[in-house]
Amino acid sequence: MPKIEINNVIPNFPKRISQINKLMKTKANTPEAPQMYETENDIAKSRRVELNSLMNQRLADAVDLQMQMKQAHWNVKGPHFIGLHELFDKVNEAVASYVDLIAERVVQLGGIAEGTVRAAAQRSRLAEYPLDIADGAAHVEAVARALSTFGREARNTIDLADELEDADTADLFTEVSRGIDKWLWFVEAHTQATK
Repeated sequence: MPKIEINNVIPNFPKRISQINKLMKTKANTPEAPQMYETENDIAKSRRVELNSLMNQRLADAVDLQMQMKQAHWNVKGPHFIGLHELFDKVNEAVASYVDLIAERVVQLGGIAEGTVRAAAQRSRLAEYPLDIADGAAHVEAVARALSTFGREARNTIDLADELEDADTADLFTEVSRGIDKWLWFVEAHTQATK
C-alpha cells in the first residue's frame, strides 16, 4: 500500500493545526462571564459581575495611562525638560496608586483584576500615545489628552457605580477623578499664559 502524505490530503495541514490550536487557546482564556469568587459582600452577584467588568475596563485604561506617563517621562526633550520630566514621573506615581485602588476594589467584590499590559492593550479606550514625539509641548498636549480622556471615563464610572448601587466604588472613582483633574491642571498650566 502506498504511503499517503497528510499534506496531499489536507493542504497546509501543519499551518491549519497551528491556527486551530491558537483559536482554542484564545477561547479557553476568554471566559464568557467573568469568574467571580464567593464573598460575604452584600452587593448582589449580578451587580458585582457588572461592576467587575466596568472596573476592569477602567483598570485597562489606568494601566495604559500609567505607561503613557512613563513614555512621556522617558522621552521628553527641550528647554523645559527637567520640569516636565519630573512632572510626568509624579503623574505616573499617582496613576500607579489609582491602578492599585481599582484592582483591589475588583478583588474585594470577588472579581479577578485583569491588569496585565496585554489586557490593557486590548481594552484601553485611550488614544494611542505618539511614539515619535520629543518636544515638551507635544508631550504636554499628548499627556493632557490622555488625562482628559481618563478623567471623563472615571466620571462615567461614578455614575454607573451609582446606578449599580455601589457607593464605595463611586467614592473610589470620585477620588481618582479629583486626582486626575489636579494632574491635568498641572500639565495644562504649561500651555496656559496670562493674557
